[in-house]
Amino acid sequence: MKDGKCTCACNENVSESELFERLDKVLLEYQNKPGGLIPILQYAQAIFGYLPENVLKYVSTKLNKSYSEVAGVVSFYSFFSTHPRGKYLIRVCLGTACYVRGGKEILDAVKAKPAPAAAKKPAAKVKK
Repeated sequence: MKDGKCTCACNENVSESELFERLDKVLLEYQNKPGGLIPILQYAQAIFGYLPENVLKYVSTKLNKSYSEVAGVVSFYSFFSTHPRGKYLIRVCLGTACYVRGGKEILDAVKAKPAPAAAKKPAAKVKK
């Protein structure tokens, strides 16, 4: 959210060009700020729902960075996703303290639950 307004297209029928226009506004705001890549990627993910390859290439071109640098940041941080996700995201801690207190069993129980039919449908890819 920015200025109290949602920037994503979650409840809207928005064209791809409109999504890229939203991303351009974010790029203008952060492109010259040190450390601006991460907020740009966060907003891009909020706008598109995930970070497809064409969005990463677009960001890298606009920032005059290599694609591998941008993709490397995305792959390093677990909060970025290059694939569409469902409405809800479930995370299970498997660090040592969590593991010894039953984290693995919780993960197994979550995995054993059948996924809703809607979650199994492939999402449309965003192209630019």
